[in-house]
Amino acid sequence: MNLAGYEVSDTIELPEKHDYGIGIIGCGGIVNYAHLPAYRSRGLNVVACYDQDPDAARRTADEHGIPHVATSVDELLNRDDIAILDVAVTPWAQMEIAERAIAAGKHLLCQKPFSDSIESAERVVELAAEAGIKIAVNQQMRWDAGIRVAKQLVEQGAIGTPADARIEVSVKTPWHMWPWIAAQDHLEVMFHSIHYHDALRYLFGDPSSVTAFHHKWPNQPEVGETRTLTVFEYDQRDLQTIIDCNHHNWSDDFYARFRFLGDGGIITGTLGVLYDYPTGRVDTLEYQPNHEPRAWHKAELSTWWIPDAFVGPMASLMEAIQTGGEPITAARDNLGTLRTCFAAYESATQKRTVTIPRPEVP
Repeated sequence: MNLAGYEVSDTIELPEKHDYGIGIIGCGGIVNYAHLPAYRSRGLNVVACYDQDPDAARRTADEHGIPHVATSVDELLNRDDIAILDVAVTPWAQMEIAERAIAAGKHLLCQKPFSDSIESAERVVELAAEAGIKIAVNQQMRWDAGIRVAKQLVEQGAIGTPADARIEVSVKTPWHMWPWIAAQDHLEVMFHSIHYHDALRYLFGDPSSVTAFHHKWPNQPEVGETRTLTVFEYDQRDLQTIIDCNHHNWSDDFYARFRFLGDGGIITGTLGVLYDYPTGRVDTLEYQPNHEPRAWHKAELSTWWIPDAFVGPMASLMEAIQTGGEPITAARDNLGTLRTCFAAYESATQKRTVTIPRPEVP
């Protein structure tokens, strides 16, 4: 579509070859209402699934037409018709499975957070590189329609030099859908705002420092933080980005929005999935160039974060396997996102600005 003279699209393309056999490890809610509907809608080849709860695996296979239910992770690792493992387990269990998969020669789509420690994540990244294995992390917000189109506008210079970027969320999040997440000491940033950390890195590059504030809601049942304010600053750039989240907004005055302002224009929009999660709705996005004050150009978006955006990381992983390149959300790149999250927790705990370590160049 043409938006104020810029060519943009929220369509997610598949690579030429996309019939790789996929094995699923973990058959929880997100796999059933996001991963598998997305894969089935695009004709991807899911050949087997496994869960430590055999009944969950059987229900998932029946609901989504998966031909085989495995009885162990090893069974999936030993199948010649599986090239890619989609691992949807807890971050502390994910690294051990990833190491076994790398040894078995399987490419991986891992969930976010990639790991609960930077050291284990770095180790797995290096093991994969040595073995020639591709790992993507499921930071699918990069393919969410609003963020995808915003990225294209920013790259084409539509907002000029970026100066102020904000993602603001005030909603009632159903943490009860994930009891194990609600029980974590590190909650909001590690399991929600990590999406925004990653999206801002995607749009504007790596920040140099973070100042973060973490709080709870009065009498909340969740263990960890559910209200956060995160400020990123950037070396030698007049850019500041802000993430402001509250997950206990009980009122009907809720919102999930983004705004990216530069000296040449502004992009504003909403994150549709957070309006009645997980059903949600299509994002909105509007753009105004600074030479046309009060002239807003509206993008006609058509894809949804859930389930459509979940095709993106898998498609990018398949492309990387074919070309020998790196997935857009490669595990090595995702180390930068993990570093911003860990630095945010350090900042909030120590009540100071924290310098973010630069990702190492391979």
